[in-house]
Amino acid sequence: MSQTLHWQCKEGILSLQGELVHNSLANLWQQRHQVLKGIRFIDLSQLSRVDSAGLALLVRFSSSHDAKDSVMLQGVQPALHSLIVLYNLQGLLPYEVSA
Repeated sequence: MSQTLHWQCKEGILSLQGELVHNSLANLWQQRHQVLKGIRFIDLSQLSRVDSAGLALLVRFSSSHDAKDSVMLQGVQPALHSLIVLYNLQGLLPYEVSA
């Protein structure tokens, strides 16, 4: 099964849709310099799945030199929140858990 990832940048928000997994993030990683310009928030509410490779990308994006300030993760789903806690990244990643 092919994983898909789509994104849109609008008004300082990078919105991700689909699956943020090892097999789907290469294009986003290659375009990170353009994608992160002016981004203050990453909306994760439309992601159906995030694996550890996706989490690593989010850690990199949240503290990227491509972004002027740290980037806040919004819409963190319970499964991703569990990964964040499992890897003890609560103090490293600025995020908001979705209700």
